[in-house]
Amino acid sequence: MVLPRTLGVLFLLLLLPDSGEEMYTSTSKVTTTPEQSRKVCQGLTNMGLYDHTFYLENTAECFAKCRQSGNESCDLGNLQRYWLDYETYLVENSLKEKVDLPFLKTFVKNFSTNISEDLHFSLSPSKIPMQVMGNEHKPPDRVRLPRSLFASLQSSKLEVRLAISVLDIGAGDVFKGPRLSLEDDSSVLNNRLVGLSFGRMRVTGLAEPLEITFSHQSQPPNMTLTCVFWDATEGSTGDWSSKGCSTELGAEGTVCRCDHLTFFALLLRPVLDKVTVKALTRISQAGCGASMSFLAFTVALYIVLRFSRQRFKSEDAPKIHMALSVSLFLLNLVFLINVGHDPKGSKATCWVRGAIFHYFLLCVFTWMVLEAIHLYLLVIRVFNTYFTHYFLKLSLMGWGLPALMVIGTGVANSYGVYSIRDKENRTSLELCWFREDTAITALYITVHGYFLITFLFSAVVLGLVAWKIFTLSSTTAGKKQRQHWKGVLTLLGLSSLVGMTWGLAILTPLGLSTIYIFALFNSLQGVFIFCWFFMLYFPSQSAVSSSSGPARVEQTNTMSHE
Repeated sequence: MVLPRTLGVLFLLLLLPDSGEEMYTSTSKVTTTPEQSRKVCQGLTNMGLYDHTFYLENTAECFAKCRQSGNESCDLGNLQRYWLDYETYLVENSLKEKVDLPFLKTFVKNFSTNISEDLHFSLSPSKIPMQVMGNEHKPPDRVRLPRSLFASLQSSKLEVRLAISVLDIGAGDVFKGPRLSLEDDSSVLNNRLVGLSFGRMRVTGLAEPLEITFSHQSQPPNMTLTCVFWDATEGSTGDWSSKGCSTELGAEGTVCRCDHLTFFALLLRPVLDKVTVKALTRISQAGCGASMSFLAFTVALYIVLRFSRQRFKSEDAPKIHMALSVSLFLLNLVFLINVGHDPKGSKATCWVRGAIFHYFLLCVFTWMVLEAIHLYLLVIRVFNTYFTHYFLKLSLMGWGLPALMVIGTGVANSYGVYSIRDKENRTSLELCWFREDTAITALYITVHGYFLITFLFSAVVLGLVAWKIFTLSSTTAGKKQRQHWKGVLTLLGLSSLVGMTWGLAILTPLGLSTIYIFALFNSLQGVFIFCWFFMLYFPSQSAVSSSSGPARVEQTNTMSHE
């Protein structure tokens, strides 16, 4: 009969659970269909099943299958919940003390809440976590659980069961979240998560934080590391969060201190990833477009004033302002063309675009320092400032010196495609600039070095002018507060002429916020120049009658006597 034979087989499986598990696992591996595999990655098959190794291995295959570029249908929320619940299962429903799988190493043990010292554990990625003594040699990857954590649980429990896991999530999308989309070019360091759990007992708001140390090689300056935890309540599927965690960076390791227990990781993110570069590019394009419009208004206004006011034909200050405005207008125009076109065309075309971009950038730097020189002669030196063919000499320097530098750089064949890349060598932005393989020295000398020299000179001159302004206003009788306010506005206007907004580039290593500030204010330099030019040559009658200091000196006749 068929029925007794079937019952006999079931009875045999019950008597031989180990053999039955092996038979089941073997059969399942052979008979798994593509449809069943899809259901696993959708979280429809193995949810809540942890008693056989097969379920864990079967679900872990989704680490590689679930990728944005793949065709696998995955429910990331269910898959992530599966591994979060597994630690709870080990603490609440399992007698296992160790799990040793290629992708998962877990240590589970009961601990008294009445302990006399902190607990320390090693986190070697190839070994099961194990308890170590605090006075022993510290392993490179480790966890420290403070004694105060267990003391805070004494009122409710005499003993707690702790699970410590190291989970390798692979390069797929599981446990990546919106914050680590592939477009962001970010990653979980070594694709490794560290889980700490007391089961269903939630531990938050620790007075003394736990410590997790992640070892790693020294990271390049364009990458940033951040300690995070997996917040299952964030969004529809969960996401990484740094709330309650602090990051202590080191050359060979990073220490994470957090006030709660869950899954932790170290995020590796490029400072200028694709999303950031795209946002900065859009800000710069919008700012450059606005600057070009206002610079065009400035030039048109100068032309009108030159025909309507006789003294404009002989004054040098407006001419210098116009030379700076024209060079800045052309720089913005070349920048928009350079960023908006694919550099992977003709090498000769890219070479020319890189050279033109370099030339007008140097012209802007040069005319800004010439503005500073002219300001020094007007305000600081004052006497013996007569020079024959003054503006002609300035023009030769303003347009000629950059040309000589570009010719020298071009002879060395330094122009070509320049790429901004992240740590994994993925390109964030490409443009025609300096060839990154052979021309980095030329870039540092002719751009970074030249800018630093011009900026420092302009900053010194502006500092002397500021001293002159406020010294003069302090000796002026009456309306002292108003004089100080006018002095501040004058300095802001002069700052736009001598390029102080470019100095924000020095602060960009401080963080992403300073990069955004630099991109915004620097791209709007043309707007600031227009405002200064308009206020200078179209002042109100009261401002004219009461003006003093550089604002008045700026409007005096400084003829070149050609």
